Formats: sequence, C-alpha cells, structure tokens
Amino acid sequence: MQYYRQLLDNNRRWVERKNHEEPGYFAELAKGQKPPFLWIGCADSRVPANEITGTKAGEVFVHRNIANLVLNVDISLLSVLDYAVNVLEVQHVIVCGHYGCGGVLTAMGNRPVGLIDNWLGQIKNVYRQHRAELDAIADVDTRGRRLVELNVLQGVHDLYANAIIQNAWRKRGGPHVHGWVYDIGNGLIRELESVISQPQDLSPVYRMESEQREAQRP
Repeated sequence: MQYYRQLLDNNRRWVERKNHEEPGYFAELAKGQKPPFLWIGCADSRVPANEITGTKAGEVFVHRNIANLVLNVDISLLSVLDYAVNVLEVQHVIVCGHYGCGGVLTAMGNRPVGLIDNWLGQIKNVYRQHRAELDAIADVDTRGRRLVELNVLQGVHDLYANAIIQNAWRKRGGPHVHGWVYDIGNGLIRELESVISQPQDLSPVYRMESEQREAQRP
C-alpha cells in the first residue's frame, strides 16, 4: 500500500515541478491535442513511447497491446486507428516492437499459457510464413529477435492493407507507416526497411477500390 501511495505523491511533486518549470503547461494541454504520430506498441512496461522517443505529452497518440499486433478484428485497435487517422489526422503511424518480447517468445513455443494463446496465433502465422528463414537460425535468441522484426513488418503490411489507411491515402496522401524495433538492452530504436511504403506497393488483392468507384458500378 505504501508503494501505491507513492504514485500519488510522485504525481503531486511532478505537477509542482511542471508548474514551476513551465507556467501554463497544463492549461495549454487542456486546449486539445494534435499529435503528428500514432504509436502502436507493446504493452511491456519497459517500453514507454514518450520517454524513449524524447517527445512531450500531446505529441504521440498511443495504442499498446501484447506484442504490438495489428489485427483487423481488434475493435480497440481499429477505433484508435480511425480516430488518429481521420480526426487527429496523424502524419505517421509507427509500429514498434522490442527485442525480448515475451509475447513473441511465447508464440515461438508450444506450451499453452492460457487465453493469450488465441491472441498470439497471429505471430505463429508470421512464423509459418517465414519458417524456412527462421528454422535456419540455430540460436534461439537470434531467431526470436528476427521473429520480432518480422512481426513488426507484418504489422506495417496489415496497416497499409487496412481500409482506414487506404482511404486516407486517397484523400490526403498519408499517413506513412513505419516499422521500428526497440532494443531494451541498449535503449536504441532501429528502423526496419519495409518493401511497402504506400498502399500501391501491396499485392493487388489487398488494394481496395474507392467508395466512389464502387458506388458507380452497375
């Protein structure tokens, strides 16, 4: 209980410090938000989006889940994505995984752990798609790091394949989607190279026609 109370004490000291360092800070925040970034990251407590990117409150709109998955049946993710893209009009969407991700490492194995097994099925699908490459990596830690990267790149692909992103590209040419991996061991972020940098790079089966064109069909 004492540790819990410490959080409230920390909050009060933080407010006092912010008011001293930046008078009017909270009044300015209360006016609203217009962040340029949407962050889709892992729920891991060691990966705080604002702290590791050196950004301030109001600059990053954040969604976090186990293993930073992008699932088109996840209503929570879709709600955040829709609001960020169509209301806040973010310029960039970042999918950020991290090395040593417990969700990814669990998905590599076969031991059931509970309800989360259903959630991690997407990562197993990623493993299956890249099985030849991953099985050729003898070291388990190295294989896990590569699967973390492939999971992020799958998220980038699935965002560009999403109707919310594709409709926004037709209207305003964005947002851009990026794949990052954070290394907890040294604090550095690595930007991954993706073969997809716009919806037009997708396989044709993933490209959706505009709503206007659909409406014109006989």
